[in-house]
Amino acid sequence: MKSFSVVSIIAAAAVGRVASQSTGELGDATIVSNPAGVVYEAVLPEKPFYKAGSLEGNVQGSIVAVTAPDGKGVEFKVRFSNLPKEGGPFTYHLHVDPVPEDGNCTKTLAHLDPFIRGEATKCDSSKPETCQVGDLSGKHGAVAVDYEKTYVDPYLSIVEGPGSFFGNRSFVFHFANKTRISCANFKLITKPDTHDNCSTTTAATMSGTGAAPTATSSPTSSIVPFPGAASTSGASISLMMAGFAAVLFAL
Repeated sequence: MKSFSVVSIIAAAAVGRVASQSTGELGDATIVSNPAGVVYEAVLPEKPFYKAGSLEGNVQGSIVAVTAPDGKGVEFKVRFSNLPKEGGPFTYHLHVDPVPEDGNCTKTLAHLDPFIRGEATKCDSSKPETCQVGDLSGKHGAVAVDYEKTYVDPYLSIVEGPGSFFGNRSFVFHFANKTRISCANFKLITKPDTHDNCSTTTAATMSGTGAAPTATSSPTSSIVPFPGAASTSGASISLMMAGFAAVLFAL
């Protein structure tokens, strides 16, 4: 009985360890809702951060990020070309910090990982919610040849606030051995129209002469009359009339 109990405990611990390796300390990634009309873009520079082997110039690449059609997550349009002939398949990830002015890709720090999953266990693309949020190639495929792909990742935010927001961060393009080849910052291209949030409304009125409409603003507040003002005015008139009549009778 004791040996059976020990085996059960060890088995349970092993299962728990495997589970902890395949998801973050804060659980699985959650689906994010995003507003329509937001677009970010990141484009690799002309010169590589690390030049090796057959690479001529730099890898040519860009990532365009827009709100997904259904508002859940982000639609990515990814392009890479002019790849080195060796060192692949190549990977790319969203990183925590932006690229500094000196272009040092190591200063972008680690992958974007708000659920604290870590990199020890390889991402299982069949369970993307268990992967690091920023592991785009792990979830959607590594790069072996010239690459162009569009996909939706529901676990990323395109607006500031959540830890899965990447608009103020960067992406890094790597050799298979994790050496960083190049990197780029995301830049906001377009954002939603905020006019709908205005408290003042305008209405157009057409003049009788057929002139162009003129906008009239409806006030957001009105003057509040002094309590009892109407009754006070009526009482004052009555007193004045009574006084006038008294004067006439006295004459």
